[in-house]
Amino acid sequence: MSTPTVRRRRLGTKLRTLRETLGLTLEDVAEKSAGKITMAKLSRLETARSAAKSGDVEMLLRLYGVDDAELQAALLTLANDGARRGWWHSYRGVLSPVYEDLISLEADAASVRAWHMGTIPGLLQTSEYAREIIASTATSADVKERVDALVEVRLARQAVLTSRDRPLGLHVIIAEGALHTRCEDDAVMHDQLGRLLTLSRRANITIQVMPASSSPHVGQMGSFSILGFNDQADLDVVHVESLTSALYVEDREQVGVYQDAFERLHAAALTPEASVERIAEVRNRG
Repeated sequence: MSTPTVRRRRLGTKLRTLRETLGLTLEDVAEKSAGKITMAKLSRLETARSAAKSGDVEMLLRLYGVDDAELQAALLTLANDGARRGWWHSYRGVLSPVYEDLISLEADAASVRAWHMGTIPGLLQTSEYAREIIASTATSADVKERVDALVEVRLARQAVLTSRDRPLGLHVIIAEGALHTRCEDDAVMHDQLGRLLTLSRRANITIQVMPASSSPHVGQMGSFSILGFNDQADLDVVHVESLTSALYVEDREQVGVYQDAFERLHAAALTPEASVERIAEVRNRG
């Protein structure tokens, strides 16, 4: 049995919540579906032990009387994409399952809100800056051997920002110290800051800088990203990365803590306009 992905867990949790809100038992649903969805099958879907098929999700949504078009679309996306082979599958053997989860979630998300303490976010990185960061933070010989492939993956992830159909809404807050990173070649950071200035002009991208002179704030506890799915806040998930691992925060209350933290950081950081000016100043001082 495959390991449940974040997508399957989020879908299962939402399906269980919809059922329990109506006061239905597993047996009730099995009876209402005329045996098309058994108790055992529904239990496996809700606990993410089995991947859901879109037909089963559609039937459950009808049984639960869900007529919210956005919620229907969000849940069917979770179900359909569970079996989809995205471009990242060609990098299997290079990517960890957790990283694959992140890429697939970014591909489906409507928005990403991210706080970064020490680096420029991956979705905004140039190839040379990405190479410097990946190589310098590698903790094993295995990663060092895969730097080229990992740089390719990082750049390919950025396609979600320029999708013609539905570009990802990205709001990032970057600690000012990250703008002053000294690379072996000064041109690397100069070009990276220039890319931030260019991307800041896109309607779907908001960049803020947390000034070095700021008072103590909640972001000093670590970097994180909140992946949002349309207006369905209870499907949001938080990605937290450390030097040797990464985790997903899926509990509703805990996700809420990160959402509140981001709003506090948003209020404390420079405005987008002032942030662009600060980035330009740092770049010009080079």
